[in-house]
Amino acid sequence: MTVDEIIEAVDALTVLELVELKDKLQDKYGVTAAAPVAAAGAGPAAEAEEEQVIFDVVLNDAGAQKIQVIKAVREVSTSLGLKEAKELVEAAPGSVVGEQIGKEDAETMKKTLEEAGATIELR
Repeated sequence: MTVDEIIEAVDALTVLELVELKDKLQDKYGVTAAAPVAAAGAGPAAEAEEEQVIFDVVLNDAGAQKIQVIKAVREVSTSLGLKEAKELVEAAPGSVVGEQIGKEDAETMKKTLEEAGATIELR
């Protein structure tokens, strides 16, 4: 299998399949997908920890109105079908609704999902 064929195969995966792939790669190779941490003592509290501009939107709880949350997930993640959105909501806590999202978009996603009754965390 060539690198291009691998990339095409990854492109065909759903969000949930990508999360499963990431988890399996982390387990198999003992690595994490977390961003590297700045070296300790790099200035006054690492310049007050530079303001984070990229976030992952994580669904911690769907709440009592699961159907409304599924609809909201489909609204903010337009690439997801009904089945994928339902699976993502049912996989909570820890389901990643959006990865590597800009601050404004992450805040908008969070607001939309919380209005539907979900508990959201920005990482």
